[in-house]
Amino acid sequence: MPALYGDGYSIDMERTVLVIDDDSKLRALLREYLEGFGMTVAQAPDGNNACEVVRSVAPDIVILDVMMPGKDGIEVLRDIRSESRVPVIMLTARGEDSDRIVGLELGADDYLPKPFNPRELLARMKAVLRRVEEAPEQTEICIGAIEVGGLKLDLSRSVLLVGDCEVTLASTECRLLEVFMRHPDQPLSRDQLMDKVWGKAFEAYDRSIDVHVSKLRAELKPYAEHADRIMTVWGTGYRFRSDG
Repeated sequence: MPALYGDGYSIDMERTVLVIDDDSKLRALLREYLEGFGMTVAQAPDGNNACEVVRSVAPDIVILDVMMPGKDGIEVLRDIRSESRVPVIMLTARGEDSDRIVGLELGADDYLPKPFNPRELLARMKAVLRRVEEAPEQTEICIGAIEVGGLKLDLSRSVLLVGDCEVTLASTECRLLEVFMRHPDQPLSRDQLMDKVWGKAFEAYDRSIDVHVSKLRAELKPYAEHADRIMTVWGTGYRFRSDG
């Protein structure tokens, strides 16, 4: 039987979690806690061979510490993302905003500051895994292209067409731009954007939206007529201009 949460959502017993952390006590604690929910927990004390371990274990989700000897978590995430889209939750030192922002830019799915309650980690794992499970349905919907204000977004390839130029977008930036282009000239709050991009279950670090908006703006900056396409709406969030 799957292990059930209070809201009825389940993580089935076949789930495999890979914990990469140099703290042996924390690894043991997480293993005992997560195995109590029917999950298989693999461990690695560092990230020196992270890609090999990921290939060998084939985890459903990775819990990755930032502060480790040798390769730190940021380097390890970069290695993992070079060949895998496995969901990654990063563990960061409390107050280290730069680590969180860089991690999100490189493709981390969420972060959790240390020290943390294992129950909160489990809740964040639930949100991330739910998004992954719902992704095939979103992919079916997101076939074709959207064109607004001279920009064309090819959803099937995650490519933005600007005149004769093609800009390949990361999956999150593509989903975010899709939301903007489906709601042109409409102010959207950060909460609305998070709900539309990741789903209501996602409890993101609020500035993660700002990070992804900054990345989209950087992609548009070389094209003068589109450089200011995504406007900041002070006290609310953002707005995508449909006019040239």
